[in-house]
Amino acid sequence: MSFNSIHFLIFFPVVVTLYFALPFRYRWIWLLGASYYFYMSWRPEYAVLLIISTLIDYYAGLGIAASRGHARRRMFLLMSLVTNFSLLFVFKYFNFFNSALRGFFSWLHLPYAVPDVDVLLPVGISFYTFQTLSYTFEVYLGRKDVERHLGYFALYVVYFPQLVAGPIERPQRLLSQLKQKHVFDYDRVTRGLRLMLWGMFKKVVIADRLAIVVNQVYAQPADYGGLALWIGTVFFAFQIYCDFSGYSDIAIGAARVMGIDLMKNFDRPYLAGSIREFWGRWHISLSTWFRDYVYIPLGGNRRGLGRWQWNILLTFILSGLWHGANWTFLVWGALHGFYYLLFKWTAGARSRVSRAWRLERFPGLRNGLAVAVTFTLVCLAWIFFRANTLGDAFVIISRISGGLGQPLIFDLKSPGYIGVPWPEFVFSLGLILFLMAVQVFQGRGGLQARFIRQPVWIRWPVYIILTLTIMNLGISEEIPFIYFQF
Repeated sequence: MSFNSIHFLIFFPVVVTLYFALPFRYRWIWLLGASYYFYMSWRPEYAVLLIISTLIDYYAGLGIAASRGHARRRMFLLMSLVTNFSLLFVFKYFNFFNSALRGFFSWLHLPYAVPDVDVLLPVGISFYTFQTLSYTFEVYLGRKDVERHLGYFALYVVYFPQLVAGPIERPQRLLSQLKQKHVFDYDRVTRGLRLMLWGMFKKVVIADRLAIVVNQVYAQPADYGGLALWIGTVFFAFQIYCDFSGYSDIAIGAARVMGIDLMKNFDRPYLAGSIREFWGRWHISLSTWFRDYVYIPLGGNRRGLGRWQWNILLTFILSGLWHGANWTFLVWGALHGFYYLLFKWTAGARSRVSRAWRLERFPGLRNGLAVAVTFTLVCLAWIFFRANTLGDAFVIISRISGGLGQPLIFDLKSPGYIGVPWPEFVFSLGLILFLMAVQVFQGRGGLQARFIRQPVWIRWPVYIILTLTIMNLGISEEIPFIYFQF
């Protein structure tokens, strides 16, 4: 079931109504059943994977808590890791590594007869795997008491608002909230619905509209000049942001309606002034997961400069691999790791340039330049993320670097058609500018608070206009969220 479907439009009010109507002691049962129904509406048989992960980590947690010896505790941790990563490997990565081995054996002129696995990627497997693993890690590290109620633990794993695309929650935050009694609160419900409405606007009005140009350009990049390819890349940057942050807004809003606070997953990332700052604002739940469970256990920055640089690069490469079983994602992750180190290596030189040009006297200009450079680097990396193959990515980069001289083509019958007519293209640009204007005002603080303080006769027309915009200007086709494939 997708948030942008009629199915969910019926499902959510029914779930919320019965959630508040039921006695508190039965609510977890209702939410657990609703969450499994939500997931099984895609492919019911893949719920078995959810159940396996749930049972393995539940009993791993019990085993860790009951064990006194370090070796025995580690045994239960390894049981959780091996089981979860084995499921992830079989369903997501087997064919990728099998193809790499097949190519390697072919290069050696040796036979290789291992066939690929013909399975569909279960929706959200990377998200719920990382969420349930975070519970095992936290229990093992002694930062979370073991959860002995199997029902509540299962609900923590499959809680439907964030099940298939996050945010990836930690047990300390979510489990305790699931056990609390939440009463209907009008202000909280309206705040949740308002966030859901904004998330839906970003998805169906902005992201799905930008996708038309992106899909057209990236399908055959050799047919387009540098300008069209650069515009397609910038459009993709905002498409993936509005698509993914839109999902997070709907998830956070839906949970808020029921009294649950999920973690913030995005914080105006395209206004970041460095790659480090960008990753503090983009997919925050994933970046902090890799920080806490990969980067810090590897040694972080505590083992010398060389080891720190390796830890940074490896963490970003693994982050790229998390996104998908394709060389393009690995390069995307490695490129961000290189960016991160590049900003560190050039800190002194950039500081000297800033002093030489006296940019400290113009902080707005200095910050604007930093944001522009960071956004450009992020967009260049997005090329690898979105391109169908590495070959396509290099074609796009070569054509962009070769110049932007070729004009855009808006004639449907002409080769190199960009995918939309001129008025639709201008409207798409206007949506991007509107989004960035909203985020700039958010950065100045108090935008949402000021809006909430407005009288009803101002707030409700805004809600109505936003709803009518979604209904009339949103893309009517039910387009899956991008991160469902991860």
